[in-house]
Amino acid sequence: MNPEHQESTTSGHEGQAMAIAGDPSLTLSAKKLAGSAECLNCGTDLRGPFCYFCGQPDRNFMRFFPALLRDMLEDLLDLDSRFMRTLKPLLFKPGRLTRDYMSGRRFRYVPPMRLYIFSSIVFFLLAAFLSSGALSIAGIENDVGIIQVSTDSTDKELENLEETLNNLPPEAKDRIDVDQIMTESKGEHSDEPIFDTNEISFNDKPWDRETNPVDIQWLPDWINDRINDEIEGSPQKAEQINENPNLAVDKVFDILPAAMFVLLPVVALIFKFWYLFAKRYYVEHLIYALHNHSFLFVSMTLMLLADLAKELLSSYGYSMAASGAQWLIVAIGIWLPVYMLISLRVVFQQGWLLTVGKFTVIGISYITLLTLVTSGVAIASFILL
Repeated sequence: MNPEHQESTTSGHEGQAMAIAGDPSLTLSAKKLAGSAECLNCGTDLRGPFCYFCGQPDRNFMRFFPALLRDMLEDLLDLDSRFMRTLKPLLFKPGRLTRDYMSGRRFRYVPPMRLYIFSSIVFFLLAAFLSSGALSIAGIENDVGIIQVSTDSTDKELENLEETLNNLPPEAKDRIDVDQIMTESKGEHSDEPIFDTNEISFNDKPWDRETNPVDIQWLPDWINDRINDEIEGSPQKAEQINENPNLAVDKVFDILPAAMFVLLPVVALIFKFWYLFAKRYYVEHLIYALHNHSFLFVSMTLMLLADLAKELLSSYGYSMAASGAQWLIVAIGIWLPVYMLISLRVVFQQGWLLTVGKFTVIGISYITLLTLVTSGVAIASFILL
């Protein structure tokens, strides 16, 4: 090894040591370093744990597999300081994340797109899980106590429940509705169909494929034909939904996350239109929409968890704690519109009167757009059954 290369190697290791000693929170641990003098990707001399030219970390993956697996899980699951620094302003400081990001203070926070994807995945997974009935628990309170009922009870559990109810003292049986408890425990529903297509009409007349089909003049013929095909086949789909309502719910949750993601650029266009003279780039409005939607998803996730906690606490008789969970839901519901209004004021820095006016028209535009998207998702979920 020539003296120049040796000096370069020594300086590279010294640079890594100085970087680690200087600020350990911003560097990799010594155990994860490969100890190379040059970047293994582009050959640039290293002055720390990362290559300043291509960004590749000087990290050795040729190690004992359990140790490597542990490091990979740490990287995947670790909630680092950036996440905690992001969560506080996201929930309690309207517009702060967007203002900091636009001002160049970005490294301290989770990137907007990653924040949106993570928060939306958590919300939709939780909402789908709760809507599936996997945690459907009902508590029927009476003078005897709390009788817990699960709509997913097995036959053996139902037999035990019925036997327990029949063995109650006469004075206790008079104070509860045994039939109601057994109906809810079996998940029984009325015979009335959830979805009925027998009264579909067009032009104020009963729909008929031959005599009175759907014929919307401004739509192409193939779309009108597809609509009539769906109406013709809707009784069979309606029967499937009546037998298993979760079919439609599952299909909605398959489509809704993608629809909300596609909706983001349109929402950014709405902000761009109403702030046309604010001299803001489109990407700034998109970042603002990402942050606000992330706040919505996190808030709605907290509301779902609070509602679940309220039901569970009520079923076990903790009425005070259940009341606290209910007040938390109310507080989040009040904070949502207040947060959106303040965030508009903070990010775009216009007067309160003008901000309130734009908040109103943007809110109406957004709700209208969301209604159209939701209706489209419902129709698409029915078509794709």
